[in-house]
Amino acid sequence: MIAENLPGSPTVDLHCHSTASDGTLSPAGVVARGHEQGVRVLALTDHDTVSGVGEARAAADARGMVLVTGIELSCLWRGQTIHVVGLDFNSEDSDLVAAVEGQETVRHERARTIDERLRQKGLPSVLAEAQALAAGVPGRPHFAQALVERGVVAKPDAAFRRYLGNGRVGDIKACWPDLSDVVQWIVDAGGKAVLAHPRKYRLTNNKLRKLIGDFTGVGGSCIEVLSSGQSPQDTNYLARLCRELGCTASGGSDFHGPGRPWCELGQLPQLPPEVDPVWHHLSDNTRQRLEALA
Repeated sequence: MIAENLPGSPTVDLHCHSTASDGTLSPAGVVARGHEQGVRVLALTDHDTVSGVGEARAAADARGMVLVTGIELSCLWRGQTIHVVGLDFNSEDSDLVAAVEGQETVRHERARTIDERLRQKGLPSVLAEAQALAAGVPGRPHFAQALVERGVVAKPDAAFRRYLGNGRVGDIKACWPDLSDVVQWIVDAGGKAVLAHPRKYRLTNNKLRKLIGDFTGVGGSCIEVLSSGQSPQDTNYLARLCRELGCTASGGSDFHGPGRPWCELGQLPQLPPEVDPVWHHLSDNTRQRLEALA
């Protein structure tokens, strides 16, 4: 039995990012900062890549932490971009590896399109600078920093407000796979599919229920009940949906780096006591590691 202080505890963070995607700390740096903040169970969930997992695992083992294999995959649901976190899967599964490589190709194409759209707006090309800032494929945060370094804007926030934010010229909707495909990749690799930050999609309650219904219908099993910048009312609503729809619950800061507009590692509140934490349903090997930690 996992110790009672683990369920719902801020010592668990199952959603964060490193320089392997659009974070500002290396995978080992994320683990080190998490440890400093009291996190003992961590999932590194970089966008569409597991390239940082090996480094993160070594850093976690050295600190007596449990690293849960993770990824955040982009997909489409009824024409809208949705994110699904995969937890505790086999990162060497051949089908998943091929799918992730395909996602990386899509992200490269998206980066080139962002740069082209910015140039059409009269801005200088910053693709090379964005690529240099990224350990992997550059995302919008890298373009924002590149625009700062070129003197186009004073701060990254200004780049998002003027050029890269939702609905702006650099907000490129990539040709992501369907929700059902992404969930299947995770499940077939032995993992748990988690609907990431449901309230950030700005869906009505009815549409959110439809999304979760479609998500569970194709094999999704978990809702991210706790996420950065979320109100207590939203947390309680998502917890209620978990109970009503038979889902387990997860939580993660969506940490991207110190000072970024996401929650700090280890600073989330506890999961509502009535939900069933996803870490009770991970693989036997992972649960054994959690029990040893407790």
